[in-house]
Amino acid sequence: MEAIEYTTPKTLAEAVQAMADKGDRARALAGGTDLLVQLRGGRRSADLIVDVKDVPELNQISYDAQDGLTIGAAAPCYQIYQDPAVAANYPGLVDSASLIGSIQIQGRASLGGNLCNSAPSADAIPVMIALGAVANIAGPNGTRQVAVEDFCTGPGRNVLESGEVLVSVTMPAPQANSGASYLRFIPRNEMDIAVAGVGSSVVLDASGQNFVSARISLASVAPTPVFCREAGASLSGKAVSDEAVEAAAQLAMADAVPINDMRGTVRQRIHLVGVLTRRTLNIAIQRARGEE
Repeated sequence: MEAIEYTTPKTLAEAVQAMADKGDRARALAGGTDLLVQLRGGRRSADLIVDVKDVPELNQISYDAQDGLTIGAAAPCYQIYQDPAVAANYPGLVDSASLIGSIQIQGRASLGGNLCNSAPSADAIPVMIALGAVANIAGPNGTRQVAVEDFCTGPGRNVLESGEVLVSVTMPAPQANSGASYLRFIPRNEMDIAVAGVGSSVVLDASGQNFVSARISLASVAPTPVFCREAGASLSGKAVSDEAVEAAAQLAMADAVPINDMRGTVRQRIHLVGVLTRRTLNIAIQRARGEE
């Protein structure tokens, strides 16, 4: 087993400097639930592990009714779904955070780590896309923001450049009469990788009878999480109805480009996208109406 250096920076500047010093041979560690397994299995290698759990900006969860929600990249899942403001205003995010691994894993795993791992099957990414989340990144050349739907570039790959660190993810404040939901299908009851997953969000008008806007995103059916722009846009201005929801589900199914593997077939996954899109949209509608 090869030796790996380990450092625990106390500030964001120190973390960025440590990452930049080793370039592509440095790996940031938040919860470690993906990285440590990958290093042990030989799927990834590193000369330096930069443990960012002591960096304040990466561990904060803050909510403001005007500015929205900011979740530090290392904030563990259990802190997210136990936070009253998050639970009250972002139930779709709670859906995904409470599904990642086991209770024990949720004590370490983070939404930021889920995003940086960039697995097509990641449970946290679709609902973040549905909520219009933005990734806040710091590096040796300063800071930048990237929409979460543009963050992943391939299986296990993303837009982070050498020396850069994901600091946090920001989601806008929920609009009036809005709701979101995430569902996945897995062969077992828990602790399994999604065969397919869908995150949906909607904004309804004051009557609750018409769509103002919607966003839909898919997991496990393409090389990266999929933002279904056309499916979401198809609902804008339409009356809330089974027909409108079904039309959006059909468009989402058309965006799926899955593969056959040991967990599911192409046909099954495309079918599941339709089922889960309908269900998540209907849950989001109920939440927007205050019925759930």
